[in-house]
Amino acid sequence: MCSNSDRVEALGRSVGGSEYSWCKAVPGGTGITVLALLLSKPPNISRLQTALHKLQNDHPILNSTLHYSTTFSFLTSPTPILKLQSYDISTTSTLLHHSLSPFHQILEYELNRNTWHNPTTPAPVMFASVYALPDAASWVVVLRLHVSTCDRTTAAWLLRELLHNMLTREEEEEEEGNDEIGLAMEDMIPCGMAKKAMWARGMDMLAYSLNSLKLTNLRFEDTKSARCSRVVRLQLNKNETRRLLHGCKEKGIKLCGAVTAAGLMAAHGSRKSSNKYGVVTLIDCRSALHPSPSLHHFGFYHCAILNTHVMKGGESMWEVAKRTYEAFVKSKKCNKHFSDMADLNLLMRKAMENPGLTPSSSLRTSIMSVFEESVIDNINGSGEDAVGLQDLMGCASVHGVGPSMAVFDTIRDGSLDCVCVYPAPLHSTQQMQQMVTTMKAILIQAATATNI
Repeated sequence: MCSNSDRVEALGRSVGGSEYSWCKAVPGGTGITVLALLLSKPPNISRLQTALHKLQNDHPILNSTLHYSTTFSFLTSPTPILKLQSYDISTTSTLLHHSLSPFHQILEYELNRNTWHNPTTPAPVMFASVYALPDAASWVVVLRLHVSTCDRTTAAWLLRELLHNMLTREEEEEEEGNDEIGLAMEDMIPCGMAKKAMWARGMDMLAYSLNSLKLTNLRFEDTKSARCSRVVRLQLNKNETRRLLHGCKEKGIKLCGAVTAAGLMAAHGSRKSSNKYGVVTLIDCRSALHPSPSLHHFGFYHCAILNTHVMKGGESMWEVAKRTYEAFVKSKKCNKHFSDMADLNLLMRKAMENPGLTPSSSLRTSIMSVFEESVIDNINGSGEDAVGLQDLMGCASVHGVGPSMAVFDTIRDGSLDCVCVYPAPLHSTQQMQQMVTTMKAILIQAATATNI
């Protein structure tokens, strides 16, 4: 193991390489993680505050403040620092301006609350809020986190632990927290996996840079106006999801392959010419690290693989899905998620510093991003009715540097639910809704054709 454990200090540590990239990205608007729960019962504020403090005690990285001097560091507190904010109906009403559901609008509002816009100002890595909705019968609980401390695996476990803590009847005394927040991902990569010769690194950097200029992008609607993150949702029912997953199993691919194919086909549309598209697939690397952190070890432990795919038209969804998924698997077997990690982090930072290096200064690095593994979440019949859980969504902002569409997929109670985040007004709501509608139709058609 190539570790640098002496970097870990008594009250925290300096950020790692990937964490540093997110520290640079979040001020521009990419990397604000939001987890939102819609409740039909008023939350017990005292119990919720206790549940959140227990989370911070159990996972010290959530009890950290991000500091910047000559570099970024996580500094932890021995006692929980989070203070729950509550908003009454009148305050919530001032935030609602569209025909979208209040739950959807609050999610988008929180995605664009950038507490970390000034990196030189110390700020906690996690915030929590409760919104009373105008119908006086619903409430929204929102957690907002800096993505350097919360990848998607962390987000999924965080929600599970929060709900468990909220459902715990016993009032547990708050204990003093643990100062140890663990190593950064780069300090746990086994020796050799991230190794690359200097000339090879230079060639790969050049190839990534040149290829990015040849990629096809979604049409940009407005490249000048200030940007924010917006959300569209792609949902399939249980039968459609069951058929789609069966088709994936038959083809020997994961769901991410089908979602990638649907996105590429929707973007390519009826074009007759060949076009090359970039797709980023995000991988939870915990199982490959040493020492291997558990799934409920909180932090950021995802790597990215960027693949380019040529679309000519005429292929079925399953053909595109198998082809693109096999390209991803081949890259993963070659450990490109580790060997190219530093390259992609550097290119990401260079794009932020020099937007003109990207098409139309859009800061778009790919047409879409997906996750290798889907989150499996069953919220019915497991006690969540005690808090009145009606719906939940989790995603991260992308209006700084990133893809045109980031897909956060969950199979919830047997149904596929994709939260698709995009930068507006670079892309319009109508444009992205049309893309998601087309993706859904492609997935349903392919699922219907499976033999069950």
